[in-house]
Amino acid sequence: MTEKAQTARRLLLVVGLPSEPSRHRVAVWRELRKVGALSLGQGVWAVPDVPAFEGGVSRALELTDRAGGEAIRLDATGRGPEDADRFAALFTAAREEDWTEFLADCGKFEEEIAKEIRTAKFTLAELEEEEQSLERLRRRHRDLTARDVFGAPLSGPAGERLAHCVTVCERYAELVFDALHRPGGEER
Repeated sequence: MTEKAQTARRLLLVVGLPSEPSRHRVAVWRELRKVGALSLGQGVWAVPDVPAFEGGVSRALELTDRAGGEAIRLDATGRGPEDADRFAALFTAAREEDWTEFLADCGKFEEEIAKEIRTAKFTLAELEEEEQSLERLRRRHRDLTARDVFGAPLSGPAGERLAHCVTVCERYAELVFDALHRPGGEER
């Protein structure tokens, strides 16, 4: 990680917002958290300076401007390799938390389908709902992959777990179609 971390540039955002109404601070905070920015202290955020973060940073700056606040964007590289490594470690730890949450969501998805199979709930409506849940997992995986610029250790297992979720959903789809197409099989 050291070589990649040393050459990576960071973007620092220093955001100042009026204390009231608090909804403006919350909106900016949510946008920066959503994009994966690291909070370094009161109103100070950092992200790797790569295209994956541009949209979220721009939205946070627009929200700040609309709220009558001020923001300063600064390029940063750190004073030495230890600073770059520390930033990469903090950023990777935040991504590990994201991947851990993603893996938990995959577990919930798998449990939900297992429940539908146990209770023989083989309806097209339920299948559509599960396919929508799978699509949300796919989008989340794409978003996390885009911002995991240092390659958190759980990214590999998360990809494997998503592939397993796809297999589980495909198996459920087969069961639904088998149930609907056997004699007397109709939507329940």
